Amino acid sequence: MDFTAKIYIAGHRGLVGSAIKRKLEKSGYTNLTCRTSQELDLTDQRGVKEYFALEKPDYVFLAAARVGGIQANSNFPADFIYQNLAIQNNVIHEAYRYEVKKLLFIGSSCIYPKFAPQPMQEDCLLTGPLESTNEPYAVAKIAGIKMCQAYNRQYGTNFIPVMPTNLYGPNDNFDLDSAHVLPALIRKFHEAKIQNKPEVEIWGTGRPRREFLYVDDLAEASVFLMRHYNCQNTGPLINIGTGEDLTIKQLAEMISDIIGYSGTMKYNPDRPDGTPRKLLDVSRAQRLGWQAKTPLAEGIKKTYAWYTENLPDRG
Repeated sequence: MDFTAKIYIAGHRGLVGSAIKRKLEKSGYTNLTCRTSQELDLTDQRGVKEYFALEKPDYVFLAAARVGGIQANSNFPADFIYQNLAIQNNVIHEAYRYEVKKLLFIGSSCIYPKFAPQPMQEDCLLTGPLESTNEPYAVAKIAGIKMCQAYNRQYGTNFIPVMPTNLYGPNDNFDLDSAHVLPALIRKFHEAKIQNKPEVEIWGTGRPRREFLYVDDLAEASVFLMRHYNCQNTGPLINIGTGEDLTIKQLAEMISDIIGYSGTMKYNPDRPDGTPRKLLDVSRAQRLGWQAKTPLAEGIKKTYAWYTENLPDRG
């Protein structure tokens, strides 16, 4: 990937896209092309066609998506499946039509069956039922994987599907109505600390196990794969994670300690736990030469610092 090649980052202001943009700029890539959602609605087929006809990018990082936690997925299932399918269909197809050299499609570990063997290998895709709380989103992401593989097989494209584990970091979503568990806990404990609240409610039992990856590590993996990996024919998808997990209870205790909250934690078993465990087998990525670098506690400290610096209106 030449340093002057034109690179399109779809979703450059989101959690993943902004990290990829930072990584590319730091690495010396100088010809980045980006559009905000106001400038280019990726669900609009005509608009995406016009963009590719105008810009003709050499490489595409497809990080744009409608994302959210359990509550958002439960409240807006139609939005999650429609918007993600539309974004993927438009960008992937136009990348083929305008002969993009490589496209990297960012999926999600929620594509795997709810009770998949742990750690989850890439070949367990479509071997069992999905977790019901995020099934529409997962189905859309599975369709994106299959679309990349189908275009590779039929048209000889080089479209790479990667499946990151649960992500967090700068530019995360801290809205309690739509956030994932880690940023939601950061906000809850921060607000409880400054407001002297005696307890913090945590959804579920605290027993589910989750793996978390600092988003800058995903960005490094994405650029690494775009530079060094070719995905031909059906081409296997690639898990991106740390290979380590912990319980939600352990995560909450870690965040509470980092923030310095001294109250109690109240678990609410009436709220859904989601999938019992989601741990990725990351041996394929490691064999290719990539491995996560950021320890969880260090990543949480960086994320909390970003939160307090950039969102002072939220406490």
